[in-house]
Amino acid sequence: MDTTSKLFSGVVKTVAALGLIVVLSLTQSLTVEARRTSNYLELATGITNIISPIAPLGIDNDAPEVKAAENAEKSTSDSSSTSDSESETSNLVMANVSRVMNVREEPNEESNKVGVLYKDCGGKILDRQDGWTKVQSGDLIGWAKDEYLLFDEDAEALAQDVGKQIVTSNGTALNIRAEASSDAEVVGVLAENTFVDLIEDTGDGWIAVDYNDETGYVQADYVTSTFKIDSGETIAAIKLREEAEKKAALTKNRGAVSADADEVKLLAALIQCEAGNQPYEGKVAVGAVVMNRVKSGGYPSSIYGVIYASGQFTPALNGTVARVYNSGKISDSNYQAAQAAINGETTVGSALHFRRVNGREGIVIGAHVFW
Repeated sequence: MDTTSKLFSGVVKTVAALGLIVVLSLTQSLTVEARRTSNYLELATGITNIISPIAPLGIDNDAPEVKAAENAEKSTSDSSSTSDSESETSNLVMANVSRVMNVREEPNEESNKVGVLYKDCGGKILDRQDGWTKVQSGDLIGWAKDEYLLFDEDAEALAQDVGKQIVTSNGTALNIRAEASSDAEVVGVLAENTFVDLIEDTGDGWIAVDYNDETGYVQADYVTSTFKIDSGETIAAIKLREEAEKKAALTKNRGAVSADADEVKLLAALIQCEAGNQPYEGKVAVGAVVMNRVKSGGYPSSIYGVIYASGQFTPALNGTVARVYNSGKISDSNYQAAQAAINGETTVGSALHFRRVNGREGIVIGAHVFW
């Protein structure tokens, strides 16, 4: 009898173990299938952010957008907005505005603004309460009003309409060919982690892509295809972008002016007198002020005329510029700055004046302020 009981007990344990294995296998299969059907669970950072990735910003830890990002994980774990039984597409949210909408640190109008969502930007739902939705869109995490958002099927339809399928190279250098053949002409090279827009998967191991507005072909085995939706911007990213745009405007070439060797030397002598101990950027700025005056119509139309205009440049009026010019002892950096300014380069945009920093508003470079 004891032997029979032991045998029976062993059979039960074996059957139970086999049952557990089957259950675990089914669970794993369902999990894999769920991941395969997820179209929008992991939204991309957005085309703009990929082209111009934002490195660690070094922003004050007390900044609203930084606090929002730090609290995101906690808020997500506390959220009861989305259950495992809901469809994956319910996590998708799209901006429903003609231009731009604010995203805030907390779900109310008085809360600090942490960023913006632009028209056709998308994100992932983190939480919902009282007519507000907490979204994650690229680096932006914060609360947006539901009345300016699209959800569920509406969000999915818009995402399909405005999103892009992009192709990213998995290798260090992938040839882009003129035709879908390894023998075709190479028209370009796709570097590692760089991407182009997908045109069509031809189904024969090649993918047609947009390369410099022309159709090229890459081998499907060496790329990854991803669906991307534009994302919002944090306040920190907006500030960085605006600073970059401002700097670009200040350094936009203003057009070259014809000048002979004597005029280049005269401008270099003035730069040496006015900014000889300043950084190169400041030297170019002094030269640019002279050239801006030459082009303005409100001053003499020649380098000599501007430099020696009454009441303008003290070193020119007291004879210092002439002595430096006649000595020939002008540094190469001052010559270089003079030629750059004559070629239209500027670090101060269209500024017509400068003086030593004295509290006046303007573009400060070294010891000078330009306006």
